[in-house]
Amino acid sequence: MTRSLFGTDGIRGRANAHPMTAAMALQVAQAAGAYFQSGQARRHAAVIGKDTRLSGYMIEAALTAGLLSRGMDVLLVGPLPTPAIAMLTRSMRADVGIMVSASHNPYEDNGIKLFGPDGYKLSDDAEAEITRLIDEPDTLPPLVDSSRIGRAKRLEDAGGRYIEFAKSSFPRGLILDGLKIAIDCANGAAYRVAPTVLRELGAEVIPLAVSPDGTNINRECGATAVAHLATQTVAHGAHIGLALDGDADRLIVIDETGQVIDGDQIMALIATSWARAGLLRGGGIVATIMSNMGLERHLEAQGLGLTRTKVGDRYVLEAMRAEGFNVGGEQSGHLILADYATTGDGLIAALQVLACLVESGKRASELTRVFKPFPQILKNIRYAPGVDPLALDPVLTAIAAAEHRLKGSGRLVIRKSGTEPLIRVMAEGEDSALVAETVDALIAVVASTLVKA
Repeated sequence: MTRSLFGTDGIRGRANAHPMTAAMALQVAQAAGAYFQSGQARRHAAVIGKDTRLSGYMIEAALTAGLLSRGMDVLLVGPLPTPAIAMLTRSMRADVGIMVSASHNPYEDNGIKLFGPDGYKLSDDAEAEITRLIDEPDTLPPLVDSSRIGRAKRLEDAGGRYIEFAKSSFPRGLILDGLKIAIDCANGAAYRVAPTVLRELGAEVIPLAVSPDGTNINRECGATAVAHLATQTVAHGAHIGLALDGDADRLIVIDETGQVIDGDQIMALIATSWARAGLLRGGGIVATIMSNMGLERHLEAQGLGLTRTKVGDRYVLEAMRAEGFNVGGEQSGHLILADYATTGDGLIAALQVLACLVESGKRASELTRVFKPFPQILKNIRYAPGVDPLALDPVLTAIAAAEHRLKGSGRLVIRKSGTEPLIRVMAEGEDSALVAETVDALIAVVASTLVKA
């Protein structure tokens, strides 16, 4: 058995190739259906949502068939953000929630994310047991009798439920009247609900990337490609721009001048605001090893702490739950506000930023520059499957040399991506030239080593 089926954010890969095939989706659903059967004499249920990828139809149908064959009823909600699936799983008292999405990846990819009945992503142990059931199908219980096959139906008001849920996170007594907001929905899961929430709270909305066609999700739009949003925010004279990714669990902000505000600045803003209001729990926030040292210094100056984890919002959330924090996230824009959601929610995070904007009366460019970031450079290099660049001696020697160069004035993070065959090389420090030289030198060593491997 191998745990490699599940990465840091569920199962992910190119659609119609292992592991993202209809056959594998059927197996995952049958294994998950067996895992989540409580043995109680009642009907069991699952919630299935998806983003707007063409392959979502195929994966959704296979998952549905697998769950029905286990005697589970299935509620189909169509395109909705990942956090909406987590919320609906709890709200509908379902045994499991499933989101079909590859998040910020191109449309050719797809993925499967599983949520337990509490709305949280599954633990490593739960994913390992589901993987075991897939690897050892002889240990699965038999399929249910034909009289007990589950039923599937559409939850017609699922979008409206999530809209009300998101609006309830916005402080009562505040409205968005007078604000012009550009929002880029990445032609993804939030293309309907996100603009609706902003309009119903009183904003003038400039919707961008809200015409999905099955193949244009994340294509030159969304949280990983904000150039168009930046241009349109300035061109329309918007007060602020908001960018979500394909499944809307990520947020990047654009100020009124077109400048990008990343997840670190957003976390700093929310944490500072909540601490001032007595709402921040845990004495600080949780972020990953990728977050800027400037964020850490800012929090220290406020008497707040920063707990760092491995990259991946699942690890951030684990630390938050274990230590009682209610704010955490990643520089990339995965922001978890535990008072409202059990997973990253780009729209709810955006509403907290907008609340700060309304309350302060400041421009977004003033409000969102909470701290001065240290010079930081991140570059990626792709590698072939079957090769482990971080186990090769020349790369290990180069990493040790780079760490020595930055010692005392900066730091280095080099790691594999949890979702793609990429090595990510990040360095930061007080000397921008040294940081740039360090990253370029490491990338060159990795590239030349891979050629020889």
